Amino acid sequence: MESGRNTHTDDQLLDRYLAGPESRQGREAADDLLGRYHGRVFQWCQRYVRDPDEALDLAQEAMINAFKGMGGFNRRSRFSSWLFTITRNVCLTAVRRQPGLIRPLDQVPELRSRAANAEEQLQRRQEEEALRLLLGSQLEAHEEEAFWLRVVEKMSVDQITRVLNLDNASGARSVLQNARRKLHRVWGDRMDQFKGVDQ
Repeated sequence: MESGRNTHTDDQLLDRYLAGPESRQGREAADDLLGRYHGRVFQWCQRYVRDPDEALDLAQEAMINAFKGMGGFNRRSRFSSWLFTITRNVCLTAVRRQPGLIRPLDQVPELRSRAANAEEQLQRRQEEEALRLLLGSQLEAHEEEAFWLRVVEKMSVDQITRVLNLDNASGARSVLQNARRKLHRVWGDRMDQFKGVDQ
């Protein structure tokens, strides 16, 4: 019986929780729903902060916030996207409060250098750090977030549109196009590695 609960979809578990948040079944449904994402939330936090213990604390905070907010989840996006948004906000708040927590860009798994030797690795690391500085200095906040979600989080353009609640006709696509144009003006051909970022 216990293992059977794990076969339910996110929506089914959410329905079960909302039908009786204070009941045993409701609490079990919430535990199952959030439990299946705990590892992923921790991984998301590790993309933002360098310290695993800090990432664990942030993941716990995100899960608590999600539990408190489940009753108001409007289902305009997938549960995982909603949970990612909560996690991202928790991490960004922590990083803005303590900039020293932020994970260096060269340590982000998706952007780790594949260079063949130490000199190339150093050059790649310097370019990635330059990109981080560039994002902060050249882009508006929503452009920086969209670019980061596309390049680092590997989210689709449609997902970014939903996560950032963009209501313009072209959604995140136009935001990413503007961001890439701005960055290309100051970084030139080095932006070629991000071709198709708005696709």
